[in-house]
Amino acid sequence: CRDFQKKNIKYWDLELDCHPFPHCIIKNFLGSETFVENLQRELLELNFHEKSNDLYKFKQSDDLRKRTEPHIAGLRAALFGRFRSWLGEVLGVELEPTVDISCAKYEYTDVLLCHDDELEGRRIAFILYLVPPWQSSDGGTLDLYTTDSNFQPQSIVKSLIPSLNTLVLFEVSPVSFHQVSEVLTQDKCRLSLSGWFHGPSLERPPRHIEPPVPRSPHLPRDETLLLEWVNPVYLDISYQEQIQEEFEDSSEIQLKDFLKEEKFREVREALRLTQIQWTRRGPPNKRCYEAASLDTLPQCVSACWELLRSEAFFLLLSNFTGLRLHYLCPADDDDDNKDEEREDVLDGKAMGSSTESPSSANTSREKGPSTPVCCGELRRWSHGSYTLLHDAEAARAEYALDLVLPFCGADWQSEFGGFTCYVANEEDEELLTVYPEDNSLALVYRDKETLKFVKHVNHKSSSGSANSSTYGAFYDFSFVYYE
Repeated sequence: CRDFQKKNIKYWDLELDCHPFPHCIIKNFLGSETFVENLQRELLELNFHEKSNDLYKFKQSDDLRKRTEPHIAGLRAALFGRFRSWLGEVLGVELEPTVDISCAKYEYTDVLLCHDDELEGRRIAFILYLVPPWQSSDGGTLDLYTTDSNFQPQSIVKSLIPSLNTLVLFEVSPVSFHQVSEVLTQDKCRLSLSGWFHGPSLERPPRHIEPPVPRSPHLPRDETLLLEWVNPVYLDISYQEQIQEEFEDSSEIQLKDFLKEEKFREVREALRLTQIQWTRRGPPNKRCYEAASLDTLPQCVSACWELLRSEAFFLLLSNFTGLRLHYLCPADDDDDNKDEEREDVLDGKAMGSSTESPSSANTSREKGPSTPVCCGELRRWSHGSYTLLHDAEAARAEYALDLVLPFCGADWQSEFGGFTCYVANEEDEELLTVYPEDNSLALVYRDKETLKFVKHVNHKSSSGSANSSTYGAFYDFSFVYYE
């Protein structure tokens, strides 16, 4: 592409395009229809494993480098033999003989979200489609993103519809952001072979670092706000002690029917008003959902926002959790032995890989005067919304208390997605899943080794009854509190 003046070149069954990054499409890649049919048959007889995390959901075979089925072995030998040599000559790059190939099946609601494929040694990515007749309405397109001046993905500018016996190649680079859009058909399987040709990686610029989210101290509001909004059962001191005991044992709790019913209904109805302005949060390799502009909130929604930021609520959270979120909360270092006893009793039950309870974590960190602060958003989740784990988030991870208060309707189901997963950093271990539930206040304390993501909201959320109370979307207040 760098040697051509034109950005798009077509010649018979081959198309070369440089926008938004260099990629090549070769139709009728395999010369024999019989070979294609037999290859499909061999692949469909493989064992496939469910793959699901923040980035994807689909089924994948084991690595195919040692498979002995004749058509799989024949294609593998051709791709990583003569074809690799030809590709290296065309690119002027010495491609290694490394074999990296597997088979993927994408079925209804399966997806692979925005990413760039960059990993040490990957130089050229390839996908060979072995699909039935396919239309854009079936989903499962290979979407290519433009990038901004910070090498962050912006928007989809090209979508490649899968086609039988078509090979797609693209250069793995700092700007090769792409996704496999969600499969929307319930009747077809998106079968493909994919992998990478290895060679010297392209130089990568320094990774863009997002500015930290501003944090604010509490708003000066007294307990009358709690009396107006909060279910009276949660204002009972003895019940707060029970909650704190349970929270310190597990580092998480869900408080059902948290707001007074009439207040909850009022806010839930107001959230659907058109006066609220929603802004898409990105970039898509990190997140995709809508956040409300606070100055457009209806009065009752704004009042709920103030509740969660109020001084009285900070103190209430202290009573629920034992964390020092208010100066009236007793200091943990009054009795050093109490913390050691808690650690022995918990024996690793606290959220994350640390063995510290929420209270004992205070004494193990460096002490110093600080003001409790928080940051928050009012979010709208609909089909296609998600958040992803990323390196910058891991680097900034710290002790914090997460709060989520959902407004989702009684018919929101876990299979729709939109639930929050907590995972141990650099591990596959899932520590906790919090499902959105109407008027259920979720509190989760996490340590420096714990990360979270919101699972992709899939097509099932918008394909229900027109009378559905969710209207294909749900809302939540999301806050993070720091001691």
